[in-house]
Amino acid sequence: MRNRVIILLLAALPLMGWAQQNDTTKHTAEARPKVGLVLGGGGAKGAAEVGVLKVIERAGIPIDYIVGTSIGSIVGGLYATGYRAEEMDSIFRAQTWLSLLTDRREEYTIYPYKRDDGITYVFGFPVYVDDNGKQGAAGALYGRKIEQMLDSLMGMRGFNEFESLKIPFRCVACDFRNVREVVLHDGFPALAMRASMAIPGVFKPVVWKGVQLVDGGMVNNLPVDVCRAMGADIVIAIDLQQSELQERTKDFGFVERMADWVGVGNLVKWATRRPDISKNKKNSKAADIYIHPVLADYDASSFKHESVEVMLQLGENEGRRHWDELVALKRKLSPGIKIVTKAVKRVDH
Repeated sequence: MRNRVIILLLAALPLMGWAQQNDTTKHTAEARPKVGLVLGGGGAKGAAEVGVLKVIERAGIPIDYIVGTSIGSIVGGLYATGYRAEEMDSIFRAQTWLSLLTDRREEYTIYPYKRDDGITYVFGFPVYVDDNGKQGAAGALYGRKIEQMLDSLMGMRGFNEFESLKIPFRCVACDFRNVREVVLHDGFPALAMRASMAIPGVFKPVVWKGVQLVDGGMVNNLPVDVCRAMGADIVIAIDLQQSELQERTKDFGFVERMADWVGVGNLVKWATRRPDISKNKKNSKAADIYIHPVLADYDASSFKHESVEVMLQLGENEGRRHWDELVALKRKLSPGIKIVTKAVKRVDH
């Protein structure tokens, strides 16, 4: 009996060692600092974010959390779904962005005026909608095409809800009436991304749980703080803001009081105080690796194919300028592992 017990104990030792090894491995993985990726807003300039992502992937940086605003929410949402940088490069190059963002009907572009299903089109652009029309109020684009595209791209990967995404993802929108930040984290990602990029006066607000949501860039265009709140220990932020905006110091008290009287006080206070500017500066300083592509020759509407191609390359170039920082981060995340670095040629435009 005694010999039988000893044999059983000896047989169990390798299994005990395996379990202990796995516990240690699990503990080590859990102990690794969590990396967050923050993608700022900037319309067409979001192509540069895809270029930067190519370099981050080459450096082998694991991403644990993603937060985006406006176009950053689109890039971030697709990345959280599992699309890699090269695939997103192809998506950016392939899309007819003008039609996609404006709901333009290509088949009507030859007509100065065309009416269909209660909607009036001028050279293919929907510019007026009857009260009985399917799209609602006049002068506001619904962004249905881009929402459908995003829903299709995510659906092809089998991800239709926030909870199912490969990487935890948040996107920032703005409560239009109260001008406050709203962080979206549940429901349908495609609709949330559409809300995050709803530029006021261009796109119709998205109604989300009874609240009208517009472009998150109004309140937090580089949401590093949101990424920290998710649990990120290290944050890589890509900022598309180009001009150095000045914080407002002038007193507009009388104007704001008059605005309160007519019921638009919150919007006027935002315009006169621009709290988003100070938040952007604070968040840019709070990032561990701050990547700021120089895109002075481009703006939010530079969606022409040649412009997109150049911005993709400019983003990649800027990512390479931070190569040493990214490699140092990889070493920090994977101590003891030899990292092979490869010199990459920079392309200037």
